[in-house]
Amino acid sequence: MVVLGGQGVRIVVQVASVAVLSRLLSPRDYGLVAMVLAVIAVAEIFRDLGLSTAAVQAKVLTREQQTNLWWLNTALGAGLALVAVAAAPLVAALYDEPALTTLTVAMSGMFVLNGMGAQYRADLTRRMLFTRLAAATTLAPLVALGIAAYAAAHGAGYWALVVQQLVQGVVALVAIGLFAGWLPGRPRRGVEMGEFLRFGWSLAGTQLINYAASNIDSLLIGTRLGAHQLGSYNRAWQLLMNPLVQLRGPTTTVALPVLSRIRDNPALTQRFVQRGQVALGYSLGAGLGLLAGAAAPVCALFLGPGWDVAGVFALLACAGLFQTLAYVGYWVYLAHGLTTELRHYTLVASALKVVCVLVGVRYGITGVAFGYATAHLLEWPLSLWWISRRTQLRVGPLYLGAARILLVAGAVAAAAYATAQALHGQHPGVTVPVCVVAGAAAYALLLLVPPIRHDVMSLVVTVRGAIGPRLPGRVVSRG
Repeated sequence: MVVLGGQGVRIVVQVASVAVLSRLLSPRDYGLVAMVLAVIAVAEIFRDLGLSTAAVQAKVLTREQQTNLWWLNTALGAGLALVAVAAAPLVAALYDEPALTTLTVAMSGMFVLNGMGAQYRADLTRRMLFTRLAAATTLAPLVALGIAAYAAAHGAGYWALVVQQLVQGVVALVAIGLFAGWLPGRPRRGVEMGEFLRFGWSLAGTQLINYAASNIDSLLIGTRLGAHQLGSYNRAWQLLMNPLVQLRGPTTTVALPVLSRIRDNPALTQRFVQRGQVALGYSLGAGLGLLAGAAAPVCALFLGPGWDVAGVFALLACAGLFQTLAYVGYWVYLAHGLTTELRHYTLVASALKVVCVLVGVRYGITGVAFGYATAHLLEWPLSLWWISRRTQLRVGPLYLGAARILLVAGAVAAAAYATAQALHGQHPGVTVPVCVVAGAAAYALLLLVPPIRHDVMSLVVTVRGAIGPRLPGRVVSRG
């Protein structure tokens, strides 16, 4: 609850960033920065090399190992920053945009900042100091937004977005370093690091494959359709996917250390995963259904005039819903150390995604979004079956749970869409709240269905357990 509360504040800041900066900057400004991020952000995978997750899930982590991991992440970050500087002219040539040379050089500093902060984040997560982690990760984007808005209002253009990225990195590093309460010593020889490197390297391979597939849409739009179209697509993505990732991410932060501790108890693991799917589906899933149905007024409200991306936004909401149905499987892969199996599955799923997006790009940014959503529609049932091959997780209950979640999300989406159509031409500030009420009414009506009512009551019990008093020894057992 602490982590989600912190993320709630971050999402408000994220949405405010989209709403404010979209009115101060042009689609081309966003497109140029998105071009750089689509190419150089792949290096972020190698900067971390999966070592943060390796540190969190390790049964034993000594201070010497922690120090060595800090130096590894920092050295990788510095090395990749130099690579980004050297590759800056190539990035500009790829898109035929000379301005990208200086942009790439400026944004290379992100690698160093994120590398230095990686193990501090992992340490706070491992120790379950979620209040400190939430405070640090909330403060950074808030300060960065204020400075970026000031720069944009004074004519900085796309440089305001670069400043936003760098300021956020600096503030986050200082905050999490102070909250972690330790400084790295000298790197030590003779410290056992093999387990961390094997786990991290295998996970990094999976992340690299997933990154390539997840960013193929931006790369294709940038190279084939240009900066303006990429900027429009990027605004729909930022408005929807960034908050969604920020909401789902903390669930992994909490679930990974817990599932790692109970992984030898199949019954408790099954219960935890099913509860997790219910919690995600009946909250995020229903919300995504609402956003898909009310896409037109939501985009008009938050982006303002000149951003015709409602169709893209609705399709991305559908993609996000299908992603969420399979998200609990990702927890199980990491908690059981099944990084090789995760990489094999990701390779198959990524190939499917690339094919769908390649077909879709022929029809513009809406076609790309349709291909992206189609890939995740086909992928989510496969992902749960895949994990069941290597664990004792039973997927039957998860499929049935997903079907009920889809029913709820579909009903909410239909109610919101019908309401938006009936109020067409009204101010979005009026239409959006009415769509929310209509979606909530559809949700409440479905509570008459016994299995759905049982799921919602299970979610209520989980929330009450999270915020109510409990004994320290019962935290995991009631997970």
